[in-house]
Formats: sequence, structure tokens, C-alpha cells
Amino acid sequence: MTQNTTSPLFTVRPGGKLQGRLRVPGDKSISHRSIMLGALAEGTTRVSGFLEGADNLATLNAFRAMGVSIDGPTAGQVVIEGVGLHGLKTPAAPLDLGNSGTSMRLLAGLLAAQSFDSTLLGDASLNKRPMKRVTGPLAEMGAKIETSEAGTPPLRIHGGQALHGIHYAMPVASAQVKSCLLLAGLYAAGETCVTEPAPTRDHTEQMLEGFGYPLQRDAATACLSSGGKLMACNIDVPADISSAAFFMVGASIAPGSDITLEHVGINPTRIGVITILRQMGADITLSNEQTVGGEPVADVRVRSAPLKGIHIPEDQVPLAIDEFPALFIAAACAEGETVLTGARELRVKESDRIQVMADGLRVLGIDARPTEDGMVIRGGTLGSGTVDSHGDHRIAMAFAMAALRADGPITVRDCENVATSFPGFVERAAGAGLAISQEGEV
Repeated sequence: MTQNTTSPLFTVRPGGKLQGRLRVPGDKSISHRSIMLGALAEGTTRVSGFLEGADNLATLNAFRAMGVSIDGPTAGQVVIEGVGLHGLKTPAAPLDLGNSGTSMRLLAGLLAAQSFDSTLLGDASLNKRPMKRVTGPLAEMGAKIETSEAGTPPLRIHGGQALHGIHYAMPVASAQVKSCLLLAGLYAAGETCVTEPAPTRDHTEQMLEGFGYPLQRDAATACLSSGGKLMACNIDVPADISSAAFFMVGASIAPGSDITLEHVGINPTRIGVITILRQMGADITLSNEQTVGGEPVADVRVRSAPLKGIHIPEDQVPLAIDEFPALFIAAACAEGETVLTGARELRVKESDRIQVMADGLRVLGIDARPTEDGMVIRGGTLGSGTVDSHGDHRIAMAFAMAALRADGPITVRDCENVATSFPGFVERAAGAGLAISQEGEV
């Protein structure tokens, strides 16, 4: 049956190698938070390196809809005229956040404390994602939020609620939940503390401190109290390690590769992909290390190397949660067996990344066995075939890189959402040596 919608597909010819120097787009997580905190700050915040992907633009447009003046983005430059913590205005319509789970979960915390009602909704994929992980603890703080019966969007947030601080021990490590509650805590009476069971990205904490907001961090717990102010500052967004990860894997598996990825964010809460690849035998070196705006960055050089299967340490899973689609491709090209456990979170991302990656790997002839909280992959020879990304940007890019080691062309379907995190992926990947082309499908 012919569909009315057209979605791009990738066709990638086998072989090739990745070479040269490349700067991938700005960090998605930091770009989201720069808009949110810049909007709530007092004064003018200037952002450089902003990721102009669909997810971050959804956050930007949401704050414009709430009366915040934002100039740009123009070549990664954004200027935000902050309205202060209490300066947001009632949006005229529901806030459509597209495919961005980060936008929805973090905004839920901010908007739960506002004086006005608001509604958050998303695309078909986002509207299936679980939100009880944030609406539950927000309700404990006094928020009033309605969801579907299944606990999914749209979120109908009732304003005018008096929030109070809580001490929340997260049952599952999630930077989105942690950030949501800390942002709600900016408005809650008393102290709000969040304790995580394993380290997760700490960009929210770093940026709150960068905006001058008092925050206490003690091991696994972060605490703040209401009553402070956010003061405008300048933010230089580093290149996104999650986007760089595809090139790290591609260069590792393609013989003759030697690529340097410039100005990559290497926050210790984000470098699980480097640690895991090195344990598999990858040749990765860091240079030009520096700190920019509180975030460590470095140039990352990756040369091809024979990989071996490993049992991925569970303490690295939260530090690489977004990079597993790429890491599964590395495992498919490694000698022996790679075992992932403790990654149940992957089943509730933009897609069920465990099942969708396993299905795609099997299409390409790889022995991939999904488990409840991970996968077992036996390295082998990648074949030719057509895989469905199910609209998941990271899965689409991962299978594109797989063609570097495949014995025939790979077609990846439903690639429209690649623009959410990596606008210009096809052009940059082709420039680095991947034999990729994009066309529409009906």
C-alpha cells in the first residue's frame, strides 16, 4: 500500500575507510540546557556551538512560545534574553516537542511550578514513551500532571501548585529524571535532593553552577534550595560525544582508518563509549585537552584496530547509554562474544533499541540475541540487506557505519529523525569516506 508520507532512506555501499579531521555537531544535552537556563536567567546569555537539530529547536521554540526572546540559531550562535525564574508567560497552544524526550521530561519539572497551565505533546514516537518516572516524583513534590492511562504524553500540567522539596532516590539511573527534579527544585519550598544509583551525565549540575546557582554535590546526591537566581553567562557547546561515537566505531572497524574528531566533550559522566571501545581493543588517543565553560573537551583520534568481544561492565552502562547502537555494531565486528547486561533503559528510548538493533543485526547475518536488559552478540561477517531504523536516529546512523565492514550494500529505512541530533550527517560521513547516499522513500 502506498503511504502518503515520505521518509528518507540511506543506501551505503560496502567498504571504504574514515580519514581526516571532523567536528561533529554540538552536544545535544548541553544545547537543551543552555536554552532552558538561559531563558530563566537574568540578563543576556550567548551560546556558541548550539546543535541546530530538531530536538533542540523544539526546546528553543517552546521557550519562544512562553515569551522568551531568542535570536538565532545562526551558524550555531544563539542569543537568549532571559526573563528570570518567574518571567515565563502562558503559551497560546500546547507545546509540541516533536521527538525530544529530553525536552518533555525537563520541561515537566520547570512547568510544574509555574502559575499557568500548560500541555506538552510530541510525535507518534514520543507520545508512546513513559513519563511516570518524572510525573511520579513531581506529584510527591505537589505537582498536578495528567497523562494518558498508560502514563504517556500528552502531559497536562496544572499551574499554581505550591511545590515542596523532596529527597528522591532514583530507582533507575536517569539524567533526565535527575534534571527534571532539580529544575522543579528551583521553585520548591525547602531543599530538593536527588540520589542516583549510578553516575549519569551531570550537565544540569555543571550548568546550574555556571549560571551562579548554589548547588551542593556529595557523591551520588545533588541538592539545591529555592530562592536563588540564575545569572546570564556565555556557553561554548562542545561537539557531541554521542555523535562522535559513530565515527569512533566506524574508524575502529574499517581497515586503514585514521580520523580525528575535534573539540569533543569528554565529561567523565559521558565517556563510557571510549572506555568500552578501549576495552574491546580500540586505538583511541586524546589530545589538546582543555576545559571550556566548565566542560572538558579534547580532540579524539581513532585508528582502525582488531576488536574483541567483552562483557561490558555494568558500571559503564549509564555512561554510554546513548551510544549502544554504535557499540552493537562494534560488537558485530569483534572477535568472539560481547555481552551487555544492566541496560533495560534501552528498551524505552526513541525505540526499543535492544530489539530493533537485534532485528537489524540478524537481517545482516549476525548472531544477536536480545535479553530483558541487554544483548549477546557473536561477532561475524556483516552481510547485505535492508534494515528498519523505526524512526530512531541513532539506530539509522549505526547501521550506516556497519557498511564499512559489510560484504554488500546496506539500506537503512525511516531515517528522517537523524536530523534530531546530527543535521548534515550524510554529507559529513561521505566527506570522511563513508560511501553513503540519501533518497526519499514512499
